[in-house]
Amino acid sequence: MFRKIGLFSIAVATIAACSHPDPTAAGDEAPSIAAAESAEAVQRARERSAMDRLAKRFALALADPGFRTHMKAELDHSPFRENKLQLQRLLIRSDHRVLREIARFAGESESAVELDAQQATPLEIYFPVPAHRAAWNAGPDILVASAREDRDAPVAYDVRGRRRVLSADAPPVTPVLAIVPVETDFGPRDEVSFAITPPPPRPAPEPTPPPGLYMTYAHFVQDFEGWFKGSPEYEIHILGQAGTSDSLTDYQCAGEPAGGYYRFDQNSLSWSGQVLLFSQTQLNAYKTAHPNQNFRIIALEDDDTGCRIKFDGNRFTNLQNTLQAQYPNLTGGKDTTSWTLGKYIKRANALQKLLASAYSFITTQDDLIGNAIEDVVVGRFYAGANWIVKGEGNVTNGWINLDMR
Repeated sequence: MFRKIGLFSIAVATIAACSHPDPTAAGDEAPSIAAAESAEAVQRARERSAMDRLAKRFALALADPGFRTHMKAELDHSPFRENKLQLQRLLIRSDHRVLREIARFAGESESAVELDAQQATPLEIYFPVPAHRAAWNAGPDILVASAREDRDAPVAYDVRGRRRVLSADAPPVTPVLAIVPVETDFGPRDEVSFAITPPPPRPAPEPTPPPGLYMTYAHFVQDFEGWFKGSPEYEIHILGQAGTSDSLTDYQCAGEPAGGYYRFDQNSLSWSGQVLLFSQTQLNAYKTAHPNQNFRIIALEDDDTGCRIKFDGNRFTNLQNTLQAQYPNLTGGKDTTSWTLGKYIKRANALQKLLASAYSFITTQDDLIGNAIEDVVVGRFYAGANWIVKGEGNVTNGWINLDMR
């Protein structure tokens, strides 16, 4: 039986970055960052061009009724969420049938297609709009579009190879087959052959849910996901002190990619159920390793690389500074025991505001949702929830419920 969490403030946010190096502190630090940013920009441009060429080839191949029928069958039989297919794996399936077909209809060599598949980041192809997925009957009224970053304007091609730029805010009426960087766990990638094995079976959960911190309800005011990226990928992360530093590191992820009792899949604004965020064993180990140090909980909408935090460090630190000024010493949490309430979580001071890894020059980043503060501290209350998700500018981005079991 769950007991209500008392006075707990939590950090919920998409995150992952530390402080920027001070260019005045070491003479070659700033050039190193500039070089990394330049190399990253070159790599992004190369990947983006490869994605665009692959999208056009797929569109041209879809002018053929037989290829359209084949693609519809592949999509319909996909075992993955939203009927997604891993593009590089699709190319080599059935003796490289799709690779050969799109090369033939584009009038190009198979080696040119293979080179772009190698240069591009791992990709997935699917209909991100459910209505498009339901409506497409293998007819020629279809667009194939690509975008690398969330909320980029997708570049699309029709079956005659005509190019158009779509709105980043709303989908067109015509069904859109999207090519985007992989968000789904398709299994490990073989760099030589592109072969991707099916994901291994998820570990069976323990027969009895372990004691610890659970989330039983979540509501967010928006999905923090552009239409081209399909359903949102919400995740909850437990952050705590990194070693003896003044930085935070990620101790546990709960979300769709996580296994066992840490797995939950929220595809709409509201969710209810039972998901483990941090077991009592983990809580005890953290307190032993970090006495007098409390932890934070962050929520993010993941853009890629599930259960890995990627976020600009300055934004995260600014969020923490804003909330610390508004709610002094109330933005962290710790578990405790009361003879009247039993085991529960209460608000606590969390000193660390930085992240142990810096991703500031990465443009494919997770979306910041916010930092959750206990509802009695904020002075706002929502049915079924006991703390409020506060984002940048102290904006309310949602509310969630925590229980200790």
